[in-house]
Amino acid sequence: MQENKMGVMPVKKLIVNMSLPMMISMLVQAMYNVVDSIFVAQLSEKALTAVTVAYPIQNLMIAFATGTAVGINALLSRSLGEKKFDRSNAAANNGLFLAFINFLIFLCVGLFGAKAFIGSQTSDAEIWQLGMDYLRVVTICSVGCFYQVTLERLLQSTGRTTLSMASQLTGAITNLILDPIMIFGLLGCPKLGVTGAALATVIGQCVAACFALFLNLKFNKELTLSFSSITHPKADIIKRIYAVGIPSILMVSVGSVMTYLMNLILMTFSATATAVFGVYFKLQSFFFMPLFGLNNGLIPVLAYNFGAKKKSRIDEALRFAVTLAICIMIVGMATFELIPQVLLKMFNASDQMIDLGDNALRTIAIHFPLAAFSIVLGSIFQAFSRSIFSLIVSLGRQLVVLIPAAYLLSLTGNVDNVWWAFVIAEFVSVTLSIIFFRKVYREDVEALTADKPA
Repeated sequence: MQENKMGVMPVKKLIVNMSLPMMISMLVQAMYNVVDSIFVAQLSEKALTAVTVAYPIQNLMIAFATGTAVGINALLSRSLGEKKFDRSNAAANNGLFLAFINFLIFLCVGLFGAKAFIGSQTSDAEIWQLGMDYLRVVTICSVGCFYQVTLERLLQSTGRTTLSMASQLTGAITNLILDPIMIFGLLGCPKLGVTGAALATVIGQCVAACFALFLNLKFNKELTLSFSSITHPKADIIKRIYAVGIPSILMVSVGSVMTYLMNLILMTFSATATAVFGVYFKLQSFFFMPLFGLNNGLIPVLAYNFGAKKKSRIDEALRFAVTLAICIMIVGMATFELIPQVLLKMFNASDQMIDLGDNALRTIAIHFPLAAFSIVLGSIFQAFSRSIFSLIVSLGRQLVVLIPAAYLLSLTGNVDNVWWAFVIAEFVSVTLSIIFFRKVYREDVEALTADKPA
């Protein structure tokens, strides 16, 4: 039997081949995050702040959607490899059932929790109302979000990454077209403001979900999707899905907790400081999302060659990925350092916001190359089933160090000092990553038999 390309293709070409579609998909996801904010910022700074304070719940939805999808993919791909097609179909159909359950959870959040959540972050009546309007729409109508992610991951799990990318592009383009129409009341549509931005987002997600369903039914012949199977879930399959999915949900959820707590800290200074943080969080995704795409492409390469005991290919893959990741993030750092005001003006920033944001973007960007190094090193933890180390690093960076450091620095009374918490946290993250990496490399990789020369 001919060996899989992951064991024979030149390593650099292989990583690019595996990662590029995922990097493009991640950039499309970044576009989703940024487009709403750019258009909303044209309304007012308070509207931008309102979207920012709603973001932690949006990120939590992504955590549930992508974390569950990771569990689905792990079970589905393994079952396909073992030729256990009944179980792979069960993974897909039970995954679609879980997407509906996740939707119901956030439907309840939108109906009963949006008011309290926004109110816990601001006492400004206008920001509170705008934030609640936005959050209620994206949660109550989140069915498209959960089915889009799940159906696109089904395509990815069977190797159809191009079709998955097409679905994401369809949703992003729909959102991009509808945003100005619904926010500003163009082409006969009433002017809906922040609510229009939320509606454009959920409509884009629903369109993408429908397109992804069509692509699965038309082209994904490895899977058989059945309504009767979806409505009759199996407890053992769900348990298997969440055995892998829950750690992934927790890792992404950490980001929601971090953004919520940072919003609370920054609101003690001004709504403008919170808006600046929101702008940073959206802009950084244009560099971090491709990095995560590279990471996703690297993990199966490392895992395959670990199983094949090809130590030299693991070493070469890590060296190339670290170099590529650092280059990406150096570009990101240079962008933030050289043109921060240009970036802020994309969000219709006031003079006060530009003064505050200029220093914020320059300071935070210092940690970008360190983050690249840490993230790529972390790929080996997931590839070798040591994901607990990834969770520890994520918790350490975003909660154990970042938030306490930001709070202590806020006590100086100077908001410019708060941004240094990101740099401090990343130094700790890199230190932990190196410690764990050396442990895993010593115990797993060095134990492999070195490749014999050809």
